[in-house]
Amino acid sequence: MKGKLLDEGGLSSPNVRRVKMRKVKVNYTDYLKETLQAMSNTGLLLTSADKKGKMNVMTIGWGTVGIIWGMPMFLVLVRPSRFTYDLIEETGEFTVNVPPRRLSEITFFCGSVSGREHDKFKEKGLTPIAGENVISPIIEECVVHYECKVLHKNDVIPARVPEEVISKFYPQGDYHRIFFGRIISVFANREVKID
Repeated sequence: MKGKLLDEGGLSSPNVRRVKMRKVKVNYTDYLKETLQAMSNTGLLLTSADKKGKMNVMTIGWGTVGIIWGMPMFLVLVRPSRFTYDLIEETGEFTVNVPPRRLSEITFFCGSVSGREHDKFKEKGLTPIAGENVISPIIEECVVHYECKVLHKNDVIPARVPEEVISKFYPQGDYHRIFFGRIISVFANREVKID
């Protein structure tokens, strides 16, 4: 990003702030360990937006990063009942944001209420910043940001899931869709620590 104003070429919904960023472009592996640790501890913040600019942020605790078809991918699991599901289905894009630990209360909130009824950005003071390559915003207060475009999606197949997993995680049968997001770019604020 190197100080470029995001409205000079960045894609965005009309509701996001356009500012010079302290974020720098990094390799997707630079913060992989910290990303996975944050996901297993407090969770990550997944953002999405529709074509008209309606945005949402939700917490994810399940996902992974790896190489598929020779490309870096961020796989995220989203239930069809979630508002985020509809937004990703519409645009085929999302961002994954790694929050610092001090945002753990906000991360919990974003996983506890629906974006259909709440503007989580506004209610919790999160600042959406225009993505450079995707419609979905990144969150200024977070440390690392993965911009992703969906290349593939699979639904969890109940017949292939062990019964103990179904009874623990799917008692209502709301099975996840797995979105395979090709990592287009990654940005980080090297001045802020995740812990």
